[in-house]
Amino acid sequence: MLRLDMIRVFQMEITNPDHFTVTLELVPGREASGRAVDTVMGIARDAMSDGRVSAVSITDNPGGNPSLSPDVLGYNIFEIGMDVIVHFTCRDSNRVGMESRALQLAMMGMKNILALNGDYSGRGFGGQGAPVFDLDSVQLQIMLGLLSERMNDSGDPDGFFTGCAVSPFKSTEGECFAQYAKLCRKAAGGAKFVITQLGYDARKFEELIQIEKAMGLNMPTLGSVYVLTPKAAAIMNGGNVPGAVVTDKLLRRVQKEWEDKSSGRLASIERAARLAAVLKGLGYAGMHIGGIHRRFDTAGRILDRFEEIKDQWKEFLADFDFPQPGGFYAFPTSSANGDKAPLFGKNPPGAGFLEALRYSLFRRAHNTFFDSRHLLSPVYRKLSETVDRMPAGKLLMRVVEDIPKRVLFDCQRCGDCAIQHVGFLCPESQCAKHIRNGACGGSSNGRCEVFPDRPCVWDRAYRRMVNAKTTDQLSRGCVPPRMWELNQTSSWLNYHLERDHQGPENQIATRCRSAGCRLLPG
Repeated sequence: MLRLDMIRVFQMEITNPDHFTVTLELVPGREASGRAVDTVMGIARDAMSDGRVSAVSITDNPGGNPSLSPDVLGYNIFEIGMDVIVHFTCRDSNRVGMESRALQLAMMGMKNILALNGDYSGRGFGGQGAPVFDLDSVQLQIMLGLLSERMNDSGDPDGFFTGCAVSPFKSTEGECFAQYAKLCRKAAGGAKFVITQLGYDARKFEELIQIEKAMGLNMPTLGSVYVLTPKAAAIMNGGNVPGAVVTDKLLRRVQKEWEDKSSGRLASIERAARLAAVLKGLGYAGMHIGGIHRRFDTAGRILDRFEEIKDQWKEFLADFDFPQPGGFYAFPTSSANGDKAPLFGKNPPGAGFLEALRYSLFRRAHNTFFDSRHLLSPVYRKLSETVDRMPAGKLLMRVVEDIPKRVLFDCQRCGDCAIQHVGFLCPESQCAKHIRNGACGGSSNGRCEVFPDRPCVWDRAYRRMVNAKTTDQLSRGCVPPRMWELNQTSSWLNYHLERDHQGPENQIATRCRSAGCRLLPG
């Protein structure tokens, strides 16, 4: 009988610095049985027989639309002996449901987890689903780490092996910094490996490796390669795959290649193999192959071709020169830049006079009234205790606190304020996914993935903070999740009475404060 707890091929191979790891992404359909399931299972069986794929990853409702659970499909694949990476998103379940799901995965023996925020909710039964996002991907890392410790204490020596995603293909300085600062927090939260989003800019792929070195991170990183067809390229070019970047120039090239379908297929395989060679040459730990939807044969041909050309990677760098117009790069053009610091903050983007003024005033007020080290902090605490006991205390705080905060921050009265972590911008009202630890991967050109007419709140926060030289706060430790038990209460009183996420007794806050990595300049 197969011992499911012994299938740990992926973990062993990706942590072996001499092995170039290959993973394969599989996308379940909406059916519970039939041709779609048979196709995915067939690809997995062929990958197992081929022997070059360390694990298959199973997506979790990609695009926010309903599909077969990655857990049940992954378990069926796991039973045939192929290692599995389960995508675990924060979109559809609250923290109770996510913990329950994690325990189920542990019992099933599937402990390779790719922890993600997830795409925004799509359409399901009767219309659009409610976006949950009770935790973000950093907090999910911490939750899985704490569960692993519980599992160890109960006699299971094999905890979760968690990874994270990063999208280096961003165009603004603020977006780039937010992605890398959040990667720092994911590492601090317990991430053991990284998988990139999809792009075709070798300089950006190199930038990620350089950033990881600058931050002192030592996580094996897999670069995404994809079998790019005209249809897929057009979807990505249109911004319909959050975080993936296909420029107009690349789209035209792919469409030209596919004027003859046979030539187009060969070109797509060659492009994927060449990108894999570039990734290996740049120092990536492996490749993550996507776009295999019908049969494994295409992935096998990519791997065959990669073996033939992997040492020629420098010749292929010019094939992946598809920068975004006006895009920001964290390092000079020359790859021979040694240990030079990234260029964040060297020529910072302007925030505008009013934005800079607001940030300065809010920061000064916060440091005066909400800093436990301030000389008047004991006085504020005594005053808060008095107001908290008053019969009319709630009404008083409604007038004194809620009205100005509603006007200034569009405050949602969560009772556990996090504006100080986001450049004094409210993540509850101004981030569609309510993220407290950094930007999601879906922003484009500084605009929100969900509401493109809005600026991404994290890009906006960076613009505020970089001119004040406080961007280190965006990668320092991590921020615990919102405490729902404080909803619709006074965040001012909760802070001074140590009831919110910043309180010294908060287990997650303590863990976050002890975590960290080398900070990015900015």
